[in-house]
Amino acid sequence: MKAVRLHDTKVLRVEEVAEPSAPPPGFVNLLIRAAGICGSDLHNYRTGQWISRRPSTAGHEFCGRVTAVGEGVSHVAVGDVVSADSRVSCGTCPACMSGRSNVCETLGFVGEVCDGGFAEAVQLPARLVVRHDPQLSPHIAAMAEPLAVALHAVRRLAVPAGEPVLVIGCGTIGGLSALLLRRLHDGPLLLADLNAERSALVSEVTGGTVVSLDKAKIEAALSGGRLRHALDATGSIQAIELALDIMSSGGALALVGIGHGKLDFDPNILVEREISLIGSHAFAGELPEAVGLLVELAPALQRFIMVLPALDDVPEAYEQLLRGESKALKTIVEVAG
Repeated sequence: MKAVRLHDTKVLRVEEVAEPSAPPPGFVNLLIRAAGICGSDLHNYRTGQWISRRPSTAGHEFCGRVTAVGEGVSHVAVGDVVSADSRVSCGTCPACMSGRSNVCETLGFVGEVCDGGFAEAVQLPARLVVRHDPQLSPHIAAMAEPLAVALHAVRRLAVPAGEPVLVIGCGTIGGLSALLLRRLHDGPLLLADLNAERSALVSEVTGGTVVSLDKAKIEAALSGGRLRHALDATGSIQAIELALDIMSSGGALALVGIGHGKLDFDPNILVEREISLIGSHAFAGELPEAVGLLVELAPALQRFIMVLPALDDVPEAYEQLLRGESKALKTIVEVAG
């Protein structure tokens, strides 16, 4: 079968590999229907930061159809359509035992510690698959994992009712966070991104107001009001520093973007203005809820998506995304119907 394999930094190839064996107890085999390219896939390709096995089939945002189940698997059956969890946790460390498997002491991800979704088929632990509505488009079903990431970040930020909130970065997670904030939150929604086309798209879909990271302009957009809550989905050190400067006292900044540098700031800013920095990593128990939201959010999600027709297109799509040439928030490869 065909698979997109990461061999090393900047070495990604489409190859023929063996199909999955019969699933052992507790595992399932999936025919991949669609898979999305994540910013962390690009980061790993560009930097090699999380390469733990060579080669490995990349991709952790995907959906598929169950083709075989191992002994002891009862929550899914052959023929079911499912979305995949990206997290591979140990289940026994203190974090896992406390229900926080997203910060497992040995946490790994599908597509890194085991083969992922840029392939015609994959074998996974059955606990990593969640059934979805069979009428749902595969392109939308493949959005369950990033939607769960955004849902976790929005919940971590916990914006009080009526309070303004700023989303920095209108890529996949920023756009999905804005979509969820508009659904869950009744306060003003502000959007900031250096890419005018992306911010305009997210504004059209969510009704948010596009602003620049400037305190006076943000206060003007809020008619003199103050900004106390923001979510950074860029990982940009400059954006994070600007957000801390803009935010009013008593606020919180959630960080969900993957950073490329180190902050250098006076911690007294946090103390004297009582500003909280909140880390948000992957998701905890939000995936089933995210899957449940897909039908309702499908029209909006479809506007964020660009579809590649084949696995052969994935390596070049990585390069195009790194060059910033895509106008879509999410690039999804169609593998099977």
